Amino acid sequence: MIGVLIITHGTLGESLIHCASHVLNKRPPRLKQIGITAQDDPMMLLPQARKLVKELDEGDGVLILSDMYGGSPSNISAKLLVPGKVEGVAGVNLPMLIRVLTYRDRPLTTIVVKAVSGGCDGVVRIPAPALVVNNVATGS
Repeated sequence: MIGVLIITHGTLGESLIHCASHVLNKRPPRLKQIGITAQDDPMMLLPQARKLVKELDEGDGVLILSDMYGGSPSNISAKLLVPGKVEGVAGVNLPMLIRVLTYRDRPLTTIVVKAVSGGCDGVVRIPAPALVVNNVATGS
């Protein structure tokens, strides 16, 4: 099973885990997070992140999800990457996380693709309901 580490600003990671646990009706195993606050020195969190990656890896690898590419969470994530063993994807959202948790028994390279597609496919415009006038549906 692929381990998953979420590194985000503030409490976003824990909130995503809470929401995923709600959707899946249980807290998924081998899933941890680190939240970076404005007071944190990101480089001081690097040893903690390395320790979590080691704990999460059962031999199949670890996927690190961060929020915004170029921010401190993704910069820390980049320092942890080992191609084929520890991979990273930025832009984490709930659809991405659910997709990752659903496919985490697949190879790490597959999970990376599923993470990106889940994140992108999960961003859609919500269609407005059709108006009903005199029992006739209209789009205007």
